Amino acid sequence: MEPGPDRYGRIAYRNLIAWPERLTREAPLLQRVLEGAPSRRVLDLGCGSGEHARFLASLGYEPTGVDASSSQVAAARQADPDGSYVQGSLTALVDLVAPGFGAAICVGNTLPHLTEEEDLRRCFEGLADRLLPGGVLLLQILNYDRILDRGDRTFPLVVRPGEEGTETVFLRLMTPKADGRLTFTPATLRWRPGAEPPLELISAEEIQLRGWRRAELEALLRGAGFEVREVLGGMAGDPWSPASQDLVLVAARV
Repeated sequence: MEPGPDRYGRIAYRNLIAWPERLTREAPLLQRVLEGAPSRRVLDLGCGSGEHARFLASLGYEPTGVDASSSQVAAARQADPDGSYVQGSLTALVDLVAPGFGAAICVGNTLPHLTEEEDLRRCFEGLADRLLPGGVLLLQILNYDRILDRGDRTFPLVVRPGEEGTETVFLRLMTPKADGRLTFTPATLRWRPGAEPPLELISAEEIQLRGWRRAELEALLRGAGFEVREVLGGMAGDPWSPASQDLVLVAARV
């Protein structure tokens, strides 16, 4: 997650995703993309609480997670004391990590937190500087071509088991703007059927995002020295279309 004040400190991110199912679904694409990388060293950009980094380590890779959120990096280090996690902005990769990585992943809708074109350009240029020639990048964000064109306002609700018979509801609202930016409002609620009140607001934030379109990302990647090799509609490897849920780009440093 990226950048600025740590707005994720009150979000129990690890508890809001069914991680075993997600990693099982994403594993074939991750392994296919990374198997040809020139080094086993992998950057996990926007690593959050470190689930992908730990999964890659279990496959024999040497991941380094980078995230701007101090709370998420702390959660990653707590779950993985022997892992490598760095707090800092994705615009400053040349200052945060040494060169020589064979690959990078950036998944989980991280890049929209970089709202300015110059910031995203610095991120891609810094990444190219840290990757070996032929180093690969697997990038996944939501498909903002679909979101912006349709004017979508919300994502499906996420309901997860809570404490002492309660359930946790994760609500995500969006307010699209004409210039491609969005106000993102994630909220966490405690659901207690039969109680008064049955729903209790635990936390809510407003975060400014940039809905990067496919053409914008591809142009910035090419300008930073990458060749886009695949465009997919999700981490399961399905083809991309304007109606796809996600946008997944596989690129390589030339």
